[in-house]
Amino acid sequence: MKIKPIEEITALCEKIATPLGIRVVEVEFKQGKNPALTIYIDKDGGMDLDTCEIFHNAIFDPLDELDPTFNTPYTLNVSSPGADRPFKTEQDFLSHIGKKVEVKLYSSVAGKKMYDGILTSYDGKTATLQVDKKTTFTLDMKNVVKMNEYIDFN
Repeated sequence: MKIKPIEEITALCEKIATPLGIRVVEVEFKQGKNPALTIYIDKDGGMDLDTCEIFHNAIFDPLDELDPTFNTPYTLNVSSPGADRPFKTEQDFLSHIGKKVEVKLYSSVAGKKMYDGILTSYDGKTATLQVDKKTTFTLDMKNVVKMNEYIDFN
């Protein structure tokens, strides 16, 4: 199945999302038996079902006009990125400064490959993680397999 470039679809989504106070986190197209276009969105203060519905309704007609799949049927999904979603964009990292995150590393730092702590800074090449009151690491982003929001199950 032929689809328009994700960048073109993302640009349209961002044009509609920004005035609504919504941030487009990722646009993903899955092909197969049931093709689906999924748009992951977020906003300051967190996501709710009403916001997903508002954005879905706002994007439906413009996407139909863009015709991302060249007249081939697909399912449109609008979703929050989920707390366990790995950070991918600069905005993901920057919006989590001062918050607790989980980090998985390719090679160990101080004998461990997994840490959780407060993300205190990020510059695109490094991230600084405060693990406890005495321990802070500056991590090379090339060594980071995955970083995501910390989920406390207690």
